[in-house]
Amino acid sequence: MPVPVLKEFLDREGVRYTSIRHSPAFTAQEVAHYAHVSGKHLAKTVIVKLDDRLAMAVIPAPERVDLTALREATGAQHADLASETEFQMRFPDCDLGAMPPFGNLYGMEVYLDSQLTHDPEIAFAAGSHDEVVRLAYADFERIVRPRVVELAVHA
Repeated sequence: MPVPVLKEFLDREGVRYTSIRHSPAFTAQEVAHYAHVSGKHLAKTVIVKLDDRLAMAVIPAPERVDLTALREATGAQHADLASETEFQMRFPDCDLGAMPPFGNLYGMEVYLDSQLTHDPEIAFAAGSHDEVVRLAYADFERIVRPRVVELAVHA
């Protein structure tokens, strides 16, 4: 079951979703493999610092965040990867590194790579290292309202 805050939110919003349990995995590519989801269809949440605020950069699992593109797209002076110590307290219900891309539940803006908008579904870690949630991209867009930008480069 997804972390309670996510499950309650999806249920309250009337979103249909599938929860996929898998062997524990700690990289996005491992998660994709064990959950039987294509790596390019699995959304990876990366916590970034834009000037002095934290935000989520959501990209396809095999990609990495282009910090220059992110900085330019957001108008920030500085864009950096956040350290775990900078964000771990924001996600008390999640395993570190398995945060779902729902910044609206954690007081963060969400920047979504445009590649993830091309598929009818989106899949992502559900707050733990052994579960993925898959739902319609249209529902994700409606309830999260991410800002869609080009921010991923091939790893």
